[in-house]
Amino acid sequence: MPAKKKSRRKYSPKAGTEVKRELHRKKKGTAKSGPKGHGGKVKSRKQAIAIALSKARKKGAKVPRKKS
Repeated sequence: MPAKKKSRRKYSPKAGTEVKRELHRKKKGTAKSGPKGHGGKVKSRKQAIAIALSKARKKGAKVPRKKS
């Protein structure tokens, strides 16, 4: 039987922290989309997560690149 391949993290703990922070902002109603927050309020959970991952990427956290 072949040795079990060790799985590696797809997202860094830093990215997880960023997502957690952004979801709190969304709940509070202070999360904004677009450059400098000019896109209006964040409406969906998916949108909040996407914003958080983008921020984490800019900070240099280990996050897979966008699909398209």
